[in-house]
Amino acid sequence: MEFSSGRGRLKQARLAGDRRDLYPHSLQFYLEPPTENISLVEFESFAIDRLKLLKVVENLGVSYVRSSDSYKTKLEFELRKLKFPYKALAEDDYEARRKDHISHFILRLAYCQSEDLRRWFLQQEMDLLRYRFNEVTDNLRQKFLEHVNLSFEAVSEDLKNELANELYTSTAGLSMTKVKEQMFYKVGLADAVDLFRARRVFIKDGFAYVPFKEIDVIVLNNYRTKLSKALALTARSLPSIQSDERLQPLLNRLSHSYIGPDYSVQKNTGKISLEQIDTLSVKSFPLCMRQLHKALRDNHHLRHGGRMQYGLFLKGIGLTLEQALEFWKKEFIRGKVDADKFDKGYAYSIRHSYGKEGRRTDYTPYSCMKIIMSNPPSQGDYHGCPFRHSDPELLKQKLQSYKIPPSGIAQILELVKGMHYQLACQKYFELTHDVDNLGFSLNHPNQYFTESQKLLSGGRELKKELSNSGNSQQKSNSQESMNSNSAPTSSNTTADAELEGLEAYFTED
Repeated sequence: MEFSSGRGRLKQARLAGDRRDLYPHSLQFYLEPPTENISLVEFESFAIDRLKLLKVVENLGVSYVRSSDSYKTKLEFELRKLKFPYKALAEDDYEARRKDHISHFILRLAYCQSEDLRRWFLQQEMDLLRYRFNEVTDNLRQKFLEHVNLSFEAVSEDLKNELANELYTSTAGLSMTKVKEQMFYKVGLADAVDLFRARRVFIKDGFAYVPFKEIDVIVLNNYRTKLSKALALTARSLPSIQSDERLQPLLNRLSHSYIGPDYSVQKNTGKISLEQIDTLSVKSFPLCMRQLHKALRDNHHLRHGGRMQYGLFLKGIGLTLEQALEFWKKEFIRGKVDADKFDKGYAYSIRHSYGKEGRRTDYTPYSCMKIIMSNPPSQGDYHGCPFRHSDPELLKQKLQSYKIPPSGIAQILELVKGMHYQLACQKYFELTHDVDNLGFSLNHPNQYFTESQKLLSGGRELKKELSNSGNSQQKSNSQESMNSNSAPTSSNTTADAELEGLEAYFTED
């Protein structure tokens, strides 16, 4: 994949539009990396759209049964909205298939960088393929299987009727009527070994007769193997990526990405008094910030990681610089820090976070992904995500102390066990606010606060909050981990800048 000017991309679109043989199917195993030119603007746009899609896939997978109508309807809506392939699109879906192909490889680069990232990316991509595979027509499904060298033969109606009794007795969960309605495939035993071991299929002459409802298991196992290997292979290229000043900052931002308001500018600044913070911490703070606030009150001190995470959160909910200086000073001097030491040391870092010192960078509050993925807490620290970084037993005790019902705690711990940390926080919100379904995804501590206040005040503050925080988090989402001026974005990178040879990161040396 190479990067070129936006003007060149428009010209190429006209030429490429006729090359539909590049993407003969709306389904892909993403076996070959893209090699065409792409503008930096399109690079970033494609990656962000796919990240939005995978976030939706994760949310829906926890909130709905994957085979339910609600799951299918909501996911199809998202695919349509983001212009990704869905079902069996008409022949003019070249651009959607191209976007699907390129965006997968961009996120593969971003999400190969740690075991947690690889695991998350693999799971969402598998869920997405499962949905797509089950939605296409029988004819297109067969063509796709042939395209990826999984050429399973569909069992003819005559043979199926001949073997109806054997299929009925050997295939779990199917009545005789369902057997006659269901399409079956002849699959080699090597590919169906899991189903064979579980005694879920009929075996004859070295073939497993796999019903359609099980064929996706074989396809997904095959895809998992290929993608796992590909992610490991891409991870081997990390030293090259990390030394590339053009790519690394952008890919870092994608893997820590929060797509939404950055909560950097609030017109309600100063409308929250310092006296309200204790009450707000109980009613409207997410668990991470409630934990930091309690630790600050108990110990009259927080280490640097905690001060940054909590301080920027407070800035985002409306504390002015003057209020922040007063808030932190009052608390610190109750401990072992005297007023003179605070003024000479800590006050500078607070002014710095408000853009009044140093490079004058106006730092934005941390998103959930940044908190989860970077700077894990060590002993004596209170920052981080409690759902990600706390021992499950300690988390359980904390939730019990906050009067979360046992059934709710069990749900949260199950989500934590599945590494769905943001969804665990979302469940915590639902339980503490007595609501069944939020209707949105929680991705930011300040979003949690905004939505809590909206709910508690009957929605009166919604428009004000949202209109004040509409800037994209792309502006600055990982200030501590990298130079805030080095990350290329669509707004500060010239469209004529070129990057070459990106496909090399996906292939063997």
